[in-house]
Amino acid sequence: MSHNAAEFLASLDQDWAKLVSAIGPYLPTPQASHDPFEALIRAVAYQQLHGKAAAAILQRLLLQFDGQFPSAAALLAIDPELLRSCGFSRRKAATILGLAQAQLDGIIPAREQALLMEDKQLITSLSSLPGIGPWSVEMLLMHNLGRPDILPVTDFGVRDGYRRLKGWTQMPSPRELQQLGLAWSPHRSAAAWYLWRVPRQATGDESRD
Repeated sequence: MSHNAAEFLASLDQDWAKLVSAIGPYLPTPQASHDPFEALIRAVAYQQLHGKAAAAILQRLLLQFDGQFPSAAALLAIDPELLRSCGFSRRKAATILGLAQAQLDGIIPAREQALLMEDKQLITSLSSLPGIGPWSVEMLLMHNLGRPDILPVTDFGVRDGYRRLKGWTQMPSPRELQQLGLAWSPHRSAAAWYLWRVPRQATGDESRD
């Protein structure tokens, strides 16, 4: 499947062919050990943050629980200010506690159940939770459940990756990227993976991510 995705994208046009050649094989790393509850909290940590900063916040959270990811009950039992001390914003702390309550209430499906649900069904049901938008659920679908045809059109890195791939001065809007991505189906998750990795030298662009 990974080999087919790379071949498919490389066949789209010369820019995609050069990108696939430069990056190499498509090597997704599904985080199957994370249940949807944990995956959503990790996605919340990464919302609008650089990856290194989010990883550091998550590491501080785990240290509060002896290096283990906390259960929903454990999160609800702590002082909310502990989440703030880890680096979560007030809004993200409230979102995490809301997710913990939703987990206890049985709103967040177990992994076995989630695997049986359609992409749109999961996005619709989970993005109704406070602080959880489609992007967070898309990260769950891509990185945890291994869904092959997810395109997070609001993701800055994906949009800017396409801008640099094509040498554009402006990023495509989410609506434009949605239309562009139709040609990348059924391998849109792989397309996003490659766009996150567009090298700056591919276009000579030196602007920041």
